[in-house]
Amino acid sequence: MDASATPTRLLPQFLAWVAARPRSYDQAMEAWRSNCPCMSIWEDSLAEGLVRVDAAGMVALTEAGRRRLAACAAAS
Repeated sequence: MDASATPTRLLPQFLAWVAARPRSYDQAMEAWRSNCPCMSIWEDSLAEGLVRVDAAGMVALTEAGRRRLAACAAAS
């Protein structure tokens, strides 16, 4: 498998996981943190403004994240 394609394939999964129910920062770190540069879904999503962590430590999709998730769903 092409390693450069991996983040693209995982992004819809990650965004759907965040959208499915309230998730804490700790849950997100347990499920999605990676030290592998090819698997930086969490870091990339934060950098792109697709997810945010609120003051209570809960992870949520941003408006940009909701749009990206909808675009991924429409493309599949």
